[in-house]
Amino acid sequence: MHRIARLAALILLSTSLPVVCGSAAESPAPARQPVWSVKGATNTLYLLGSVHFLNASEKLPAAADQAYADAEKVVMEIDLDDLSPIEMQQTTLELGMLPEGDSLRVRIGAETYAKVEARARELGLEPAVLNRFRPWFAALTLAQIQLIRMGLDPNSGVEQRVAARAAIDHKPIEGLETLREQLGMLAALPEKQQRQFLLYSVEDAEHAADEIDALLAAWRRGDAAALAEVLMEGFEQYPDLYRPLTVERNSRWLPILEQLLEKKDDYLVVVGALHLVGDNSVIELLEKHGYAVTQH
Repeated sequence: MHRIARLAALILLSTSLPVVCGSAAESPAPARQPVWSVKGATNTLYLLGSVHFLNASEKLPAAADQAYADAEKVVMEIDLDDLSPIEMQQTTLELGMLPEGDSLRVRIGAETYAKVEARARELGLEPAVLNRFRPWFAALTLAQIQLIRMGLDPNSGVEQRVAARAAIDHKPIEGLETLREQLGMLAALPEKQQRQFLLYSVEDAEHAADEIDALLAAWRRGDAAALAEVLMEGFEQYPDLYRPLTVERNSRWLPILEQLLEKKDDYLVVVGALHLVGDNSVIELLEKHGYAVTQH
């Protein structure tokens, strides 16, 4: 898998930042689906591996619909029900913009900036728009635009669909973290990693579409092994990026999930699919703590 596809995988299947996915081709019902369950003393915790944005015509896995129907409450990475557009914009600008008088061109150097300019123009974006962005935010912007230009809808993700249904059904939604905490993980990356993140986001772009389609096919069939391989490749390429966005967050979420397993209500927990596969995943951590986890 090429570098741009690995970065897209991290954004697509780990964080709740805006991302999209491949086409919604019809396929036979998979033997497994990206849904797991674990029994508490008096309740059930369902874990849905999310793709944060999906094509509008794609249906959610049947097991996801059943888990939603069973659950009295919903938990997501971020509580979308209480997240206002104004708060989102203010937080993003605060963490993503460079100070007055500073510029992306100065931060990353003329050679890398020339590549960023060229890629921005290919995507139909005026490069000057990026010049006030911090490197991580410029990288994220370019990756998102590329995915959207594949003809994909940025408003049909798993979280968005579940949140919309929960609003209609009056199901409470809770968040595992805040938007500031999530964006802060990218903003806190060392300058070197931010520059690498940006450089990789403009390279190997021609390979991304096919590889993202393959990645989403693995998600649709609940292929935990294939997704875990993507995670492992990402760690080998970008350990300083993958560790805080996956493993460290899994560890922070574990005690919250254990508390939910002591409740009476059933919960649907929706997190990026990469959090549920591979070493030190949420699934593995729960199993190490003595819980039996079943994939549907």
